[in-house]
Amino acid sequence: MKTIRISILSLLAFMVCACSDFLGTPVPQGVLDDGQVSDPEYVDNLVISAYAIWISAEDINSSFSMWNYDVRSDDAYKGGNGTEDGDVFHALEVSTGIMTTAWNISDMWQRLYNALSRVNTALAVLEQMDESEYPLKKQRMAEMRFLRGHGHFLLKQLYKKIVFVTDPSLGTEEYNNLSNDTYTNDEGWQLIADDFQFAFDNLPATQTEKGRPTKAAAAAYLAKTYLYKAYRQDNPESHQVTSVDKDDLRKVVTYTDNAIMTASGVGLEPDFHNNFRPEPEYENGPESIWAMQYSINDGTTNGNCNWSNGLIVPNIPGVTDGGCDFYKPSQNLVNAFKTDAAGHPLFETFNDEDYVMTEDSADPRLFLTVGMPGLPYEFNTDFMMNRSATWSRSNGLYGYYVTLKQNVDPDSGYLVKGAWWGSPMNHIVLRYSDVLLMRAEALIQLDEGGIDEAVGLINQVRNRAAQSTSMISGYETEYGVHINIQPYSGTYTKDEALKMLKFERRLELAMESDRFFDLVRWGEAADVLNEYYAEETDNCTIYSSASFTADKNEYLPIPFAQISASNGHYTQNIGNW
Repeated sequence: MKTIRISILSLLAFMVCACSDFLGTPVPQGVLDDGQVSDPEYVDNLVISAYAIWISAEDINSSFSMWNYDVRSDDAYKGGNGTEDGDVFHALEVSTGIMTTAWNISDMWQRLYNALSRVNTALAVLEQMDESEYPLKKQRMAEMRFLRGHGHFLLKQLYKKIVFVTDPSLGTEEYNNLSNDTYTNDEGWQLIADDFQFAFDNLPATQTEKGRPTKAAAAAYLAKTYLYKAYRQDNPESHQVTSVDKDDLRKVVTYTDNAIMTASGVGLEPDFHNNFRPEPEYENGPESIWAMQYSINDGTTNGNCNWSNGLIVPNIPGVTDGGCDFYKPSQNLVNAFKTDAAGHPLFETFNDEDYVMTEDSADPRLFLTVGMPGLPYEFNTDFMMNRSATWSRSNGLYGYYVTLKQNVDPDSGYLVKGAWWGSPMNHIVLRYSDVLLMRAEALIQLDEGGIDEAVGLINQVRNRAAQSTSMISGYETEYGVHINIQPYSGTYTKDEALKMLKFERRLELAMESDRFFDLVRWGEAADVLNEYYAEETDNCTIYSSASFTADKNEYLPIPFAQISASNGHYTQNIGNW
């Protein structure tokens, strides 16, 4: 049974945070008496509460998996029953009509800072503990700083110009006077890295309770932070990449060292699909470096399920009635999985040429990522997909594809009906294939003799994909699909290797909410997405008036409500919001 999970929600009422109008703040020091501060059980409860809020504070409309915000990428359509269904996310999808007053812009900001307030409350008390009375002090502080780094990382991905709440001793008034202009973009990334560095220095290689981060998790997040930091956006009047910093890239290489990962038992799953299965024997597998933990049959009503993906479930009559059918794979993404005779990507997406299942060869990950007409939904032949309203609430406006990674077989016993549909499937925040590809990217960009190693890392991911056929072993004979994927075997230039790396990230991490942020990090969002809009119109007419504005749409605006409540301490992101 998983241990750090939502079953700890009963403890949430135990801790009350003082909050300002715009930024969650920790419990003021004077609220805590000396007896509480020195009581290890009280401190443990504060720490558990800081974990729990990462589950309890998120919502189907503000999922910490970030799927709601990945509809800006070329991987996914918003879905639902039309453009007015979740209209604020439609605005994000087409990059027009985004308002600073939109509820989804402000809601995520507030939820993430509320989570950070719990973390800082725990840190404030931990700092006062005597290590002789509380031997786990340093380790628990490392866990809390890991969570704080995680929260700031998500905020920085979304909003760029954020407030850093790194001093847990501040009182409410001091928090109200914080500015989102205190640090440069580069300095902000370094603050996040500093939290993960403390975590790396003080966390154990393994944890008995799987929800707690390990040294490998801190290393993976350090690498990810330095990879984002490396693509410098130094001009305060632009979101464009001005340079790629080699010192930061070398740190990516340092923290993706395989010795760090193996010490924590980290490695690739033998089958790609195992990462997206709800059964206990597959969750917290070798590839899951750190994951949000969910549960079922743990004594609570409906279990402590993952409700954040509740809008993604398709609406199968009599089975998943009420399924909302959001976050649908795009035709562009499906086309990207096509392969040539050598088993390599075409490196184009052919928006004007749809993938034809019985004619085109494809990477096997396509059939493990996307549910497609003519194939069984979640590998269950009782639910054969077709081009009907069952598989598209919008009657085809957003196509008939369904994401498989967040959904589960309706007959498996792991689909639970509450206010929405949920499952006990974990949300993996960091997985090992991402670490391999981050290392490969850094080696390629450094161009210091490591390109062959980088191609070898890409091939590790591709070779694993080639053997990931346990769920689709009969697809070629039963449904006429053509599976063909092979490793790369040549000698490649930096540009060629980088092209391979970027395409591999898209295929491996498809529908895991990395794509849009990768495009922004590389400085390619405007070019890629405007081309996508132009080519996609024939498949999805909502893009006929879409337009991505460079130096604006890369980040969300700072919410109007937060600026209004900041006493003049916040400034808006660039872009004439």
